[in-house]
Amino acid sequence: MATRKKKGVRTTRFDAASYLKSGTDAAGYLKACMDEAGGDSSLIAAALGDIARAYGMSKLARETGMSRVGLHKALDSRGNPSFDTVLKVTQALGLRLVPVSA
Repeated sequence: MATRKKKGVRTTRFDAASYLKSGTDAAGYLKACMDEAGGDSSLIAAALGDIARAYGMSKLARETGMSRVGLHKALDSRGNPSFDTVLKVTQALGLRLVPVSA
């Protein structure tokens, strides 16, 4: 019985940042992540990180007065940004956190 060689499947890593082309895209993405987070703050931090990378991490660092490396660490899925950082980042990104009744 002959064996067949499997053809390798090439994949690339999905990067949400490459799809965030406008403020509307960013706001919709953040809202969807917040809706799905279910209390998981790491998902929200990662979503802010994706939006920050789409915006430009160096530009965001200048506008927030934070270091680029510090932003990368805080806005990673393993990061734990302070609320102050979240507010600085969302403001610089042109986003607002708006409370709504659940």
